[in-house]
Amino acid sequence: MTPDAALDLLTRHSVPGKAADMARYHKVDRPYLGVANPVLDDFAKAWRRDLDLDTRLALADGLWRTNVHEAMICAAKLLTQARIKPDDQSAWDMIQSWVPDFDAWAVADHACMAGQRRLSADPTRLDAVEDWTTSDHMWTRRAALVITLPWTKNRNPKPAELDQRERILGWAAGYVADHDWFIQKAVGWWLRDLSRRDPLRVQTFIDTHGAAMKPFAVREALRLIK
Repeated sequence: MTPDAALDLLTRHSVPGKAADMARYHKVDRPYLGVANPVLDDFAKAWRRDLDLDTRLALADGLWRTNVHEAMICAAKLLTQARIKPDDQSAWDMIQSWVPDFDAWAVADHACMAGQRRLSADPTRLDAVEDWTTSDHMWTRRAALVITLPWTKNRNPKPAELDQRERILGWAAGYVADHDWFIQKAVGWWLRDLSRRDPLRVQTFIDTHGAAMKPFAVREALRLIK
């Protein structure tokens, strides 16, 4: 399966009028095909099943480079799975290479979902993510929180996981003075998800840092705390 062949398959599933609607919604100047997300899911699932890792990596790289919205989403979905055998760094390296291209939430979040699996498989990769937190590129800084969302989900974290969670909360604390809407939203989102498991830790974070945050981000962080 070549990137051109995959793109042709995706194009055949375009819905008339949908591409224009997607362009208006995402507000990023790139080509849109007008393909529904369930169709992308089906193609990515089939390609993950049928293609070996090297072929999938080549296909994902080629699709990403097209700059076509659905192709980039499909590239991320090709690498979104809990176990990749062998997990030899190649998939993680590819996901990292995409980060400077992030320019919109949908593309960034799908790539980060792939990255979440690779981080969970090898948490030492957090060292690389920490470098993102000081990037001049807003979407890279934001990605450091989106890609680490799995650390909000463990109700009974082991000591090492707790240390990792505190490390990420330190990154979030460093973001509170950054009033870019997407950064503030990411901080609120991370804290909101953590509040499902550890509301006291989230309340402590807000008590310490909330005055420096945008009010909407504080509301988002506390939304699930009764």
